[in-house]
Amino acid sequence: THELGKEAMMFLGDHWIGTEPYLEEFKSIGLDAVVGSVGNGSTLRLISDIPGVKYTEGRFLPYFFPDTFHEGGDPVREARENWVTARRAILRKPIDRIGYGGYLKLACEFPEFIDYVESVCKEFRELYVHINGAKPYCAKTVAVLNCWGRARSWGCHMVHHALYQKQNYSYAGVIEALSGAPFDVRFLSFDDLKSDPHALDGVDVILNIGGGDTAHTGGAVWEEPEVSAAVKRFVWNGGGFLGVGEPSGHQYQGRYFQMAPVLGVEKETGFTLGYDKYNWEEHRFHFILADAEGPVDFGEGQRSVYALEGAKVLVQRDREVQLAVNAFGSGRGVYISGLPYSFENCRLLHRAILWAAHGEDCLEKWFSSNCRVEVHAYVESGRFCVVNNTCEPQSTTVFRGNRSGFPLELAGGEIRWYEV
Repeated sequence: THELGKEAMMFLGDHWIGTEPYLEEFKSIGLDAVVGSVGNGSTLRLISDIPGVKYTEGRFLPYFFPDTFHEGGDPVREARENWVTARRAILRKPIDRIGYGGYLKLACEFPEFIDYVESVCKEFRELYVHINGAKPYCAKTVAVLNCWGRARSWGCHMVHHALYQKQNYSYAGVIEALSGAPFDVRFLSFDDLKSDPHALDGVDVILNIGGGDTAHTGGAVWEEPEVSAAVKRFVWNGGGFLGVGEPSGHQYQGRYFQMAPVLGVEKETGFTLGYDKYNWEEHRFHFILADAEGPVDFGEGQRSVYALEGAKVLVQRDREVQLAVNAFGSGRGVYISGLPYSFENCRLLHRAILWAAHGEDCLEKWFSSNCRVEVHAYVESGRFCVVNNTCEPQSTTVFRGNRSGFPLELAGGEIRWYEV
């Protein structure tokens, strides 16, 4: 391709064996660019964070296919939902180009759709100019810990193209929330912990997300003393550990949750039925739950999880713990049974990460009181924006970097830019 004076672009589709974009070898195969279909924020970051290429491109929905572009179809609605979903991730790490795909003849039969795409293009150019290569404000640094590490950045809980299965939507929601959250997100493997004594340098909170005895949470790797010691040392010295689902789940030496002393919870697998379990009192008035507008949606949740002595149960249902916090040395542990993607759960995860990192005072900094509205600040370029992530009007109070606030009304899907 290069010999003919052209650029080589790969479409990051449903299958990519041999071209995994986050492996070191990917930089050596000669690609100039990567384009992929954008189903949500996670797939956007999966594309935009790829290293070693000149530029990245996102192809938005809907595709110009008869399943959407038919008499009575509403492609504008799907396009609007896709854009506001992906936009929060673009505002954290922009792709370089955007586009659509399919049969142009079908799109030409829907002039209102073409008008909407024009507005999306204008908005994309505007945000690209405002961001101007600046890194967005990050309140804390989090590391997603699993067996793949960087190799499956952003795709670790993804069925192809942002489609969820019943078994993983409670976990994929965490990654989707992180794709547009004000955190610096890293992906670490257990091999990283074993080979690099500085792997956790600069990290504030470790996240371990998924079912027990899977590559998502580690399984038998927790039998290796250097792994469990590295994580416990990190938390004991002031770090945070946030587990979702069955974090560190592996039956070994009388425990199922190998990080039970950190998380303050354990799962009953039949070996502790004779133990009395007294810690069921709920502590609803906690920093993590302060924005909860109703019962928390834990998705499938977990059965048979109970709290150890000293932990604080925030939510339990029928004596099964769904949300708990714990102190471990100078650090903190947070347990969540599951967290599907929603605006409310994005806010709960935001608060849980800040609490685990002793960062409660960071909350009202580049922040919106309404969880459906987000604030992204680019201090280097002197700009910040307030973005409505819904298609309905929203009211909020916006907090600047100095924690001063002002009220704001936003139209559906509106983004508004300000000088810092």
